[in-house]
Amino acid sequence: MARKKEVFAINLMEVQALRDGKHSDPHHILGMHECLDDVYINAFIPGAVSVAAIETSTRKKYNLAKEKCKGFYSVKIRDKQKFDYKMKVKFEDGHEETYIDPYNFEPVIDPIDVSRFNEGIHYEIYERLGSHPMTVEGVEGVYFAVWAPNADRVSVVSNFNSWDGRRHPMRKIPYSGIFELFIPGVKVGEIYKYEIAAKNGSVFMKADPYANSSELRPADASRIVDMSYNWNDEKWMAERTVGLDKPVNIYEMHLGAFKRPEDGREFYNYRELADIIADYVLKMGYTHIELMPVMEHPYDPSWGYQVTGYFAPTSRYGEPTDLMFFVDYMHEKGIGVILDWVPAHFPKNEAGLGRFDGTALYEHPDPRKGEHPHWGTYIFDYSKSEVRNFLVANALYWAKVYHIDGIRMDAVASMLYLDYGRQDGNWVPNMYGGNENLEAMDFIKQLTAAMKEDCPSVMMMAEESTAWPMMTHSQADGGLGYDYKWNMGWMHDFLGYMGLDPLYRKYHHNELTFSMVYAYSENFILPISHDEVVHEKGSLISKMPGGYEDKFANLHLLFGYMMAHPGKKLMFMGQEFAQFKEFNESTELDWSLFDFDAHQITHKYVQELNKLYKSEPALYALDYDPEGFEWIDNINANDSIIVFARKTKQKEDTLIIVCNFTPAFHEGYKIGVPFRGKYKEIFSSDEERFGGEGKNNKTLKVAKKETVDEREYSISVDVPPLSFTVLKYKNA
Repeated sequence: MARKKEVFAINLMEVQALRDGKHSDPHHILGMHECLDDVYINAFIPGAVSVAAIETSTRKKYNLAKEKCKGFYSVKIRDKQKFDYKMKVKFEDGHEETYIDPYNFEPVIDPIDVSRFNEGIHYEIYERLGSHPMTVEGVEGVYFAVWAPNADRVSVVSNFNSWDGRRHPMRKIPYSGIFELFIPGVKVGEIYKYEIAAKNGSVFMKADPYANSSELRPADASRIVDMSYNWNDEKWMAERTVGLDKPVNIYEMHLGAFKRPEDGREFYNYRELADIIADYVLKMGYTHIELMPVMEHPYDPSWGYQVTGYFAPTSRYGEPTDLMFFVDYMHEKGIGVILDWVPAHFPKNEAGLGRFDGTALYEHPDPRKGEHPHWGTYIFDYSKSEVRNFLVANALYWAKVYHIDGIRMDAVASMLYLDYGRQDGNWVPNMYGGNENLEAMDFIKQLTAAMKEDCPSVMMMAEESTAWPMMTHSQADGGLGYDYKWNMGWMHDFLGYMGLDPLYRKYHHNELTFSMVYAYSENFILPISHDEVVHEKGSLISKMPGGYEDKFANLHLLFGYMMAHPGKKLMFMGQEFAQFKEFNESTELDWSLFDFDAHQITHKYVQELNKLYKSEPALYALDYDPEGFEWIDNINANDSIIVFARKTKQKEDTLIIVCNFTPAFHEGYKIGVPFRGKYKEIFSSDEERFGGEGKNNKTLKVAKKETVDEREYSISVDVPPLSFTVLKYKNA
């Protein structure tokens, strides 16, 4: 608390600035000040009728007198050194408060923190900015800090000060734009906002950008929370990898629309969901879950993609520690957790990041670069070091504080292209005249480098819908440094192909095989995500052609080919049991479909397919190595049949995949094989247990020395209609 002795006098202009809510350094006048052999105690407390300072050690009372203007109180205590005291205040409405004076504390934030933040490299800045329960000089309270460089004044407002911005103005740290204040006695659970006085004269309230929790929508104040949690996933964290040579089969889901309670509550808690989801995911055989954004957001139909609280898990499902338990529980069960993350844009809602200090602070000031014309949102200004710091630190926050296993970045294409979604004349070229957003590229590189440095086993994934090159190449090789990229081209081609009547598929055979032309240009994930089953696009089963039975046969074939194609897998919830309805965030999945055999069978089929995937290394070990795949027949467009091999370094792992995309049955169909020996069918979508006709291959197939498909040896197999067949090589 010590301040050097000074000659102290009350400055009327300072008092007026306090009264007008424009003082950016209230500690300069408020609190206790030594003046030669005397001390002054000054306080500005609007609504007070009496103010006294009670010396802690002696209980002696010093009454503060009204000075200069209404609400300002002061007392001069002669021949006294600084001492500890509490303020005792009686207000006009009759209530009284006793508290330790917050204006007697030196800054909590360190100059090194300020410097690193200004440079954009303080990746633990979330430990400094925001609200943090702590003990300072033996006093318990909450420390508040926020970045608002263009504000004239920032105050903490809450129930404890009647939401009066004059009560707790914050101190602006020189050369930083950071305002901070330690307030003794504030408790965990309290809600708060920042009242900001902008240079244009406007005064408004904002939620805390670094808050760890928020009120339940539609309320939008920030909440003070205790983030203490004892983790039990040391083994998981030590053994975790990004999984390039491991099975990665992701179940994408929306927490609020998976299952809902029947007791009248709107949602299950994170802790309840942990048990429900882990049990289901383990039964189905998925390796990871991917959660649509759980960061706080005000609008349910945005599904979380319009974030207001980047450091706050949504209160819809409980407290931050409840989400920590959720992740911890998943790790205990051997399930990885991936989060969708939105660094591309944010909404314009009143309490959010937009025009935060009265200026375009987090967003780019030029609307041609700072606003999405179609989404009605703001775009982050990646040229600002503090904004880049905010985003990089946020990604690392989820990895470090919540032990998240992967970050899937949403809408990366909108970040990388300056003309994304814009008409000619409504975008600004870069310094070279191109449409590449060089600042966004630099941000992405900073992010992926920081993640590789601090959390190398966290998967970084890009949802990028164009052919931007080298997304998953290392930065040393000129790439952006992601671990994975969603293969949107494969998804569009394949779903378009599967939606065709089988009669016409032969004319579109290239759409089925083209993905292998570029399959090794990136580390791809094959996504059938929520985006494909919303906005009247129809669910997967509804996209399939033909009658009822044909739809299910086509869907099983789709699942099979996807599982055998090189690349990691992602499937959106509900599709695994052929839900006919589109995704709707306001209701749970259509579990009533399990009353029907076809849906139960599809569910079982996907379960067995997932089991096959995890048990056969050829389906994942060399996903990103051309040695792991070999076309056997990719030119039989007339029959719409493709045959290929999936391989590892071990000959005995070799699988032969046969896909028939028409309802025609082919008996004794000859295919070339890579090795002499025997081949056993280990999986077929035509098995009777999967609703098929049982025309699969029940006996070993012995390779004969007969050239087929330009291979010396071949086998003859039965190829059922609309089927996916897997044969495994057996040593001779």
